[in-house]
Amino acid sequence: MPAVSLEGDYPQTNPLDLVEEIVSANEWTFQRVSDDEILVNISGHWCDYCLCFTWCQEASAMHFVCAFNLKLSKRRRAACHELLAIINAQMWLGHFDLSPEGDLPTFRHTVLLRGARGASVEQLEDLVDIAVSQCERFYPAFQFVLWDGRSPVDAVAAALFDTVGEA
Repeated sequence: MPAVSLEGDYPQTNPLDLVEEIVSANEWTFQRVSDDEILVNISGHWCDYCLCFTWCQEASAMHFVCAFNLKLSKRRRAACHELLAIINAQMWLGHFDLSPEGDLPTFRHTVLLRGARGASVEQLEDLVDIAVSQCERFYPAFQFVLWDGRSPVDAVAAALFDTVGEA
């Protein structure tokens, strides 16, 4: 597809500056590693999450990772890969995979911002909300596969079981 070149007067801002404002306002622990990377720690229901935002000016893209502290065992790695495939088939935004070291499940998503002045507060808040809610939603499935020895299909079914009413 041929590239269309339209000159715009949209100076691109680094979305990590806005991320830093949002995490400061929420009083989350964070570290601005560089102009292009920020690490954030937040607590969830099941565990603590490490959020990593990375800005790539050349691609006008912000890569986002939400990792949770649940180490995979080598003997259950094949079952975890099957679990990832089942979960990702249900995902509408982002996906789960394993950390580069291959032992931590992570939620990943990249936001393309070419032609935009930058990300909005709402986009960034939604990104964090979606990532954490998906991690919270599927954390039990990872535990069922890793520690309970359940099949990935059964683990997802159990994790997605909705309780109705009150006891």
